[in-house]
Amino acid sequence: MSVTLILGQMLWADTTQPPQLGWGMAVEGDRVVATGPHADLRARFPTATLIEATDCVITPAFVNAHHHMYGVLAHGIPTPPIPPLSGGGWGGWPFLEEFWWPHVEDRLAHDLIAAAVDWVCLEMVRSGVTTFYDCLEAPYAIPGALEVEAEVVRRWGLRGVLSFEATERVSAENGGLGLHENAAFMDTCRARGGLISGLMCFHTTFTCSADFIRRAFTLAAERDTKVHMHLSEGTYEPEYSLAHFGLRPVVYYDQLGVLGPHVLASQCVQVDAGEIEILARLGVHVSHQPLSNCEVGGGFAPLPEMLAAGINVALGTDGYVNNFFEVMRAAALMPKARQLDPGVMPAAVVWTIATQNGARALGFAHLGTLAPGHPADLLLIAADLPTPLTPHNLADQLLLWRNPQHLRGVMCAGCWLLRDGIVVGVDEEEVRMRIAEAAAHLWQK
Repeated sequence: MSVTLILGQMLWADTTQPPQLGWGMAVEGDRVVATGPHADLRARFPTATLIEATDCVITPAFVNAHHHMYGVLAHGIPTPPIPPLSGGGWGGWPFLEEFWWPHVEDRLAHDLIAAAVDWVCLEMVRSGVTTFYDCLEAPYAIPGALEVEAEVVRRWGLRGVLSFEATERVSAENGGLGLHENAAFMDTCRARGGLISGLMCFHTTFTCSADFIRRAFTLAAERDTKVHMHLSEGTYEPEYSLAHFGLRPVVYYDQLGVLGPHVLASQCVQVDAGEIEILARLGVHVSHQPLSNCEVGGGFAPLPEMLAAGINVALGTDGYVNNFFEVMRAAALMPKARQLDPGVMPAAVVWTIATQNGARALGFAHLGTLAPGHPADLLLIAADLPTPLTPHNLADQLLLWRNPQHLRGVMCAGCWLLRDGIVVGVDEEEVRMRIAEAAAHLWQK
């Protein structure tokens, strides 16, 4: 197997450590085999294929820890007016029951799902995301919906963790079909191998009974896999949980005995200090979606407080704004304004959330850093900023003033998905036309 040397202006192999000037890396197959100064790498691998990227910074690729790829179909769709604080805003029951469920999720079919996944994979490659977790919500598209997604993701060469959001909101029978969709998909992925995997997923406390939730965790435990649920995206779920169980949602889950390091909870916007303590103590992973939290009127998640408590917090787009640089900026800047403190959420911390924290949340032990033996998932980011780019300001400069158009290369598992700023082997206009046709079909209904 041949070796490729990628020689950058700087290598930021581990976002918790300083970047290295004049360093690069060697890639063989799908793995990093060496990092070091250019001269050392040239001497060690004299016959390697050489990629001169001295006008770029090499960083780990991004991990999008919470996505709804089908959501792109509804971007810009006419929506009913949502009064302030109406049942928790967009994340509350009235909006879900009266609009989102009947007019979007319940009308999804396999062809619409495939078109959405194709477009969003293009968005992710262009945005530097090589690993992602997706939560599909389409109760009348099962069975088989996850395999539809997987077929498209495999073609793109991305590392995808796919799940179906099982819920009893349609019926107990449909909820069971959702759990089976996840379990069967996980079994298929393990038998097949490759970059696609699955996990167990259910919706929330207000659409799933206690027995249903326990069943989801049992199926996951039998497969030694993680479980995902939405948690307190707005005020509605805490209010519902207090009214029906006399407990806040995290306390309720704790009393069910299901929380632990195998849990990935998304949103966690309306959680209080006691709930944060429980999540931290039990090792629950959290995915944070700052821009979609604003869109649905859910509030500002206590991101610095969760990090300070020791919770592993990852970053996600939620299928809303899929420019990962924009989402990172939101994660960095919103807490500064909320806490009136410019020192909150340093840029390097946000880069860590967007890379290795996301990998850890999804169960990838060696993803998110570039070290020998680790997956070769990397970005080449143009270094042509108007002011000097140095190790001390690299994190801030890249976070604040780089965007997808500044990506020169995106590699996943040793394969280039984007080279010289161009997506490899894809007719982007064809993909765009397909999603436009699918969205128009959904909107007509």
